[in-house]
Amino acid sequence: MGKRSKTGVLKRLREVKKAEKAAHKREEMRERKESGVEETRNTGATLATAEDMEGYGFPVDDDESEQEEN
Repeated sequence: MGKRSKTGVLKRLREVKKAEKAAHKREEMRERKESGVEETRNTGATLATAEDMEGYGFPVDDDESEQEEN
């Protein structure tokens, strides 16, 4: 048998790592589906209301909100 080149070995290691990562992701997705947890992906951006901002602890001035409405 001949000596293996270093680049060939490194390529195989990258391929194995990539395959393991894909298998891990498939396993996680299968577990999520089995547990019944639904993922909701919201593609649209929404703006926080003044009530939302108060809930997060940000001070909200009534004067600023009136100027934005006009």
